[in-house]
Amino acid sequence: MNRRTLLATAAFAIGLAGAASAQDSTKVGFVFVGPIGDGGWTYEHNQGRLAVEEHFGDAVETVYQESVPEGADAERVLTQMALSGADLIFTTSFGYMDPTLNVAAKFPNVKFEHATGYKRADNVGTYSARFYEGRAVQGHIAGKLTESNIIGYIASYPIPEVIRGINAAYIHAKKVNPDVQFKVIWAYTWFDPAKEADAATALIEQGADVILQHTDSTAPQAAAEKAGNVYTFGQASDMGEYAPMPRVSSIIDNWAPYYIDRVQAVIDSTWESDDTWDGIGAGMVKIGEITDAVPADVKAEALALKEAIANGDYHPFTGPLNKQDGTVWLAEGETADDGTLLGMDFYVEGLTGEIPQ
Repeated sequence: MNRRTLLATAAFAIGLAGAASAQDSTKVGFVFVGPIGDGGWTYEHNQGRLAVEEHFGDAVETVYQESVPEGADAERVLTQMALSGADLIFTTSFGYMDPTLNVAAKFPNVKFEHATGYKRADNVGTYSARFYEGRAVQGHIAGKLTESNIIGYIASYPIPEVIRGINAAYIHAKKVNPDVQFKVIWAYTWFDPAKEADAATALIEQGADVILQHTDSTAPQAAAEKAGNVYTFGQASDMGEYAPMPRVSSIIDNWAPYYIDRVQAVIDSTWESDDTWDGIGAGMVKIGEITDAVPADVKAEALALKEAIANGDYHPFTGPLNKQDGTVWLAEGETADDGTLLGMDFYVEGLTGEIPQ
């Protein structure tokens, strides 16, 4: 065998080895609605992606696209990821639901996971966290801290996930402070620091001395810090750079264990379309450090509430509870079923204003 033949044979062998290595590596894609540096929702999903890389090493390749608008752009990005060889794609915002289903139908051999949605297919699973459990803890703290008795809430979109959070926070603030009022501003965005700052400023001008949010940036914290004597809570991430004031605690979304588990299922060929909805007990929802800006007795009460929820001893939606119009929703001791919570489109009694359509 001459030198040229030897080189050709070696090159062919190397090519085969490279192809086998590429085939052995599982490719996982992530589609993010905001920038990975938003400090909130997308930041924590990206932390989960990084945990996948660390856990699997060279066995898994991850790719991602950040700041993808919900709609046609999402469908285009998903199609490109599928065509690039992704085995599993996580789509991490409610508005990606239909684009995910549309693309999944064209790529039946690719697995898709959609966060916070409710539509599934043979190759599309859904997952979310029971954020309302964390809102209950925040509501308790907020109701105890407010001196003006006005709590502001920056809401993103009028979908059940957001409405559940408002209701859970209000119920538990009202339990410890019967005089409390909620003022809600709908920002119609998940991530827009300018809009979020404007909403926080408007709520503070209306007398709110506690701000809760279901938007992703730290702009409300910055607005509260500027105003002074206003409490805030981290959303989706710790936002600890604003502790001990104005950020006094947080809800932290912990996606890493779920992402690792689902990637492993793809590697093991055991992945099946499923629906996951976990909370504090399973560790998917965490309560960030409650700072010393919160009185010790209030902190102890909040931690006890957290433990009761985690252990299953207490459900944040436990009757007696009425709907906003006064009709009975839950009788004494009755708890809400998941079906009602997943489709929640009403305020509880005591909340003012209308939910936008």
